[in-house]
Amino acid sequence: MSLPTTQGETLPDALDYKGRPAVRAKSGGWSSAAMILGGEAMERLTTLGIAVNLVTYLTGTMHLGNATSANTVTNFMGTSFMLCLLGGFIADSFLGRYLTIAIFATVQATGVTLLTISTVIPSLRPPKCTENTAPPCIPASGMQLTFLYIALYLTALGTGGLKSSVSGFGSDQFDESNKEEKSQMVKFFSWFFFFISLGSLAAVTVLVYIQDNMGREWGYGICACAIVVGLVIFLSGTKRYRFKKLVGSPLTQIAAVFVAAWRKRNLELPSDTSFMFNVDDLGDGNKKKKQSLPHTKQFRFLDKAAFKDPEMSSSNTNMINKWSISTLTDVEEVKMVIRMLPIWATTVIFWTVYAQMTTFSVSQATTMDRHIGKSFQIPAASLTVFFVGSILLTVPVYDRIIVPIAKKVLKNPQGLTPLQRIGVGLVFSIFAMVAAALTELKRLKVAKSHGSINNPTAEIPLSVFWLVPQFFFVGSGEAFTYIGQLDFFLRECPKGMKTMSTGLFLSTLSLGFFVSSLLVTVVHKVTGNSNPWLADNLNKGKLYNFYWLLAILSGLNFVIYLGCAKWYVYMDKRLAEEGIELEETDVVGHETK
Repeated sequence: MSLPTTQGETLPDALDYKGRPAVRAKSGGWSSAAMILGGEAMERLTTLGIAVNLVTYLTGTMHLGNATSANTVTNFMGTSFMLCLLGGFIADSFLGRYLTIAIFATVQATGVTLLTISTVIPSLRPPKCTENTAPPCIPASGMQLTFLYIALYLTALGTGGLKSSVSGFGSDQFDESNKEEKSQMVKFFSWFFFFISLGSLAAVTVLVYIQDNMGREWGYGICACAIVVGLVIFLSGTKRYRFKKLVGSPLTQIAAVFVAAWRKRNLELPSDTSFMFNVDDLGDGNKKKKQSLPHTKQFRFLDKAAFKDPEMSSSNTNMINKWSISTLTDVEEVKMVIRMLPIWATTVIFWTVYAQMTTFSVSQATTMDRHIGKSFQIPAASLTVFFVGSILLTVPVYDRIIVPIAKKVLKNPQGLTPLQRIGVGLVFSIFAMVAAALTELKRLKVAKSHGSINNPTAEIPLSVFWLVPQFFFVGSGEAFTYIGQLDFFLRECPKGMKTMSTGLFLSTLSLGFFVSSLLVTVVHKVTGNSNPWLADNLNKGKLYNFYWLLAILSGLNFVIYLGCAKWYVYMDKRLAEEGIELEETDVVGHETK
């Protein structure tokens, strides 16, 4: 799988591990990418191996309530995705991707090791439930929870740093200016997704089974070993990696535009754009690196950031302070990001629905009949495998059936546009919550008919496969929403801010988990202890009402989304109306969950 190379040929925009110009024949390519792929597979195995089965550990071992356990899981996942923004900023502005990956992988390994220790040392977890004590299950103490949270959030910090850089560093190993290497880069992202899926599949099947049947110390111990092995694999490729120079974070550009506009807030807006500073005024060739953008009348307050100082002359344009003046192109790029925010905001609720599949849906599964045959019992958290199955089914169905039909009906060569794909995913999330509510009503009906209402540990004679529809709808919705979001943010982000596409996408996941935590907290507080929706004993709760609430919120959100999608004008269409040709979109790394 090696690439054709020219011995001694160096790359102008890449360095080797000693800081010298990278030699094409001795660096990068598949030999380097393989190390990154192996490390990412281990990271995915570790992260998902902890997250997908965490709620059962919190309720069963740490004796926390269902609402508290669900919030702990969603806060952990939300934090890990939100910290991707911090990791990306550090990588782009200070450390570079290689050091960011190495440091944060070490942090993650430390967190998982502490988590493993907490399952081994008896004093770090409460005693097992007994009928002779009152209450029969003693919740974890403050000290025990503190140690657990330190371990979890160190893991989240490490995960965030890795997610922000690993796919981008993999793409750095291929030269975009070389036609053959550029095609190999596209294949790299396919393999990247494959290795992530492989690690995820192993986590929700093998690791979850080990945790439930051999003990958490074994399951989390394997996670700790896996991330260490992944780190070693990654570091073993150091001498062959290609390293790119720091280019700065897009967040800095956004902040600079707002600061410059605020400093000139008292100035009046001129009608003539010649009073504005633009890339044509720069003498260092930077204007060739940016897509030409027309001036727009939206968000005109930001135009003040590009106002020229009357004392500025062409002789000192190379010594400008970006916090005092921005180019008109920089301002228009920030406006483009702002225009995407309504779409960004209305996709958050999908990931709130998604969060329920790793919390309350798993709690439901623990009460149901999970047997296949007489002896084998499916681990409750392993139902997540239906995510993978529905995605694997939905993607080819979309490509082979839906796209050809959509091409004919909608006259769109891509089939569905990115916004249409997101819309389909949002509809699936509504179906998922309706299915979840109906299944919960069925579960409670069976529990009542068999006298299991007062026994939270009793196995209800209802097959766990009744939960498959909600997993299927969310998984299929993810296939549409996930790819639609990535496509939309990549296509619509300005050329000079392409790394924002990953940040915008991952932030919707993060906020989705945090919104889930907020909803659970509010619902649990409002419904009280007398008639709770989210009871510690699910048989006495009204979880179906919580699912109905999410279905209603998702429906309202979808209506708002339709309005935002109709208002939005794609960048290529907007530029075409101004007679400007859209430059080719670079291939960039997409981070995935």
